[in-house]
Amino acid sequence: MISILVVDDHPVVREGLKQILQGMPETVVLDEAGSAQETLGKISENDYDMVILDISLPDRNGLDVLKDLRRMKPVLRILVVTMHPEEQYALRTLKAGAYGYLTKDAASDELVLATRTICSGRKYIGLSVAEKLAFALDTEAEKLPHELLSNREYQVMCMIASGKTTTEIARELMLSVKTVSTYRSRILSKMRLKNNMELIHYAIKHRLVD
Repeated sequence: MISILVVDDHPVVREGLKQILQGMPETVVLDEAGSAQETLGKISENDYDMVILDISLPDRNGLDVLKDLRRMKPVLRILVVTMHPEEQYALRTLKAGAYGYLTKDAASDELVLATRTICSGRKYIGLSVAEKLAFALDTEAEKLPHELLSNREYQVMCMIASGKTTTEIARELMLSVKTVSTYRSRILSKMRLKNNMELIHYAIKHRLVD
């Protein structure tokens, strides 16, 4: 028997994932959550074999939730299934402790394969993610500017690149405007960019925003 918590803020997506998993020959017990708060509450009260996690949650950044899950239940296996392409978050989620990364346009049989692989105690990495991981581990490969950012800096960078104002970012991340401005200055400095417009062009060029 496999116990899985499906986390996504869209009920239709949760239902679709559950239908795919219910088609597995193994006996699967499914639970669901639609927010970070609900997820952490259920994790503290229940024991699951695996969590299928979307990193775009309404109340908290999914990378932070992933770290909390790993801290609360170190042996918990987590598969990230998200709309974001591999270029944006795959390596960061794997480094944060995820057992695998899939985009939501992946075929249903790949989701089943990833679930079986992860529940058996192994990690699941698709071909495109494997290529990016191999490149990232290549000591001869020069890191791109955005790869030098911390997870929080990367998050703020993506929000700036998507057109959000400093006030909007501060409200969404529950930070002060001054703190967000400090992050912005640090990001521009690390990436050697002059202003938001250059940052937006960079993010579009490297497919870091949708």
